[in-house]
Formats: sequence, structure tokens, C-alpha cells
Amino acid sequence: MERVCQFLDEAQTYYLATVEGDQPRVRPFGTALIYDGKLYIQTGKVKPVSKQLAVNPKAEICAFKGGKWIRIAGELINDDNRDVMVAMLEKMPSLKAMYSPDDGNMQMLYFKDATATFSSFTEAPETIRF
Repeated sequence: MERVCQFLDEAQTYYLATVEGDQPRVRPFGTALIYDGKLYIQTGKVKPVSKQLAVNPKAEICAFKGGKWIRIAGELINDDNRDVMVAMLEKMPSLKAMYSPDDGNMQMLYFKDATATFSSFTEAPETIRF
């Protein structure tokens, strides 16, 4: 899982795919944190992505760097633990301009039953489950 998070950190931007009805929705993200043995991402509860995940928690992330890419598929589970919010803000202080653990909007989501696949055009894929 550390390798997965490191790849996301180094790529800086990944794309999160969700579903709204029968329409796929994809948007750029940049938050990733390992906390208490789980891989977390962060968003705002007022955003459409939060509402989409409440209806259907299945999601996929894709990031690309240096000729390699990663795809992470699984369910994103809401976690209102204030400590994990604080840890994300400490890792990514630029978020403090938009979010606070006490604002009622900051949302932390962790992957459950996830599969991460590292791929490239020159190597066989490698899969990690967590």
C-alpha cells in the first residue's frame, strides 16, 4: 500500500471515476494518505462526487507518471474520524484554505476491497490487493 500511495504522491494528479445513474464521471484529484492501514482520499461533502459515492461506492482511480500508470479499483467508504482529517491537512497544508476537520464539509474516504494494478507498455502488469 505504501508503494501505491507513493505513486499517487509522485504523479501529483490522479483521476477518480464514479457513476451517476448510467453516466461515468471523472475528475482530477490529488489527495492520498495512508492512515491506520488504509488508503484515504479527501473531498467535500457538498460536491457531486460525494453524493455519487453515497449512492454507489464503487470507484476507480487512474494515475500516470514516467511511462507507467496505476489503476485502483474498489469501494470508497466514508470515515468521519477527525484524526484522519487532521492527518490529511498536515500532509497537504494547502487544503487548509478550503477545509477544516470541524467544517462539516471535509470528507475522508478509504478504499475497501481494493485492487491496484501497476502497468506500462514494456512490463507485465503487477497487482496488489488491500
